[in-house]
Amino acid sequence: MKNLKHRLAIVAAALIAGGAGTAFAQEHDEHGGAAPHAEAHPAPHVEAHPAPHANLGAHPPEPHPGPSGYQRPAAPQGWDARPKTFDRAAYQHNFQAARAYKVGPYPRPAGWVNRHWGYGDHLPRGYFASQYLLADYWLFGLEVPPVGFEWVRVGADALLIDTSNGEVLQAEYGVFG
Repeated sequence: MKNLKHRLAIVAAALIAGGAGTAFAQEHDEHGGAAPHAEAHPAPHVEAHPAPHANLGAHPPEPHPGPSGYQRPAAPQGWDARPKTFDRAAYQHNFQAARAYKVGPYPRPAGWVNRHWGYGDHLPRGYFASQYLLADYWLFGLEVPPVGFEWVRVGADALLIDTSNGEVLQAEYGVFG
């Protein structure tokens, strides 16, 4: 017990001495005032968490015009002309995507685990809720889906599914890098 008190006293003395040392660290000239070069270069003030309404002074915010030179590609001719009849065998493939797109994180439906899906599998309804539908499928090099089918994102893959029962008609692996 005595040994513990002795160690605590040493640690406390070291902390006090360390704090006092930093208080006297400012440079002084021989007359006790601050050195001339210390005034020319004041210590920077760092605020850990600036207030959102902080006075911005000489640098008020201005509107950002957005990227220059970028134009969203126009929808291709016939992008919404969905075939009413189609040959299922022509679609039943699992492809590796020719190109990968970086579009942000994928929030998996609550309660479901990561799984590799392929044509013929049945996707649970949670996976083809509206937030997973790829309405601009043509931006990712995907074919026009037939009537009653939609492209959905599942992890890094795009799946063409039958919206009536969740059957996967085609898979494009690695579309979303």
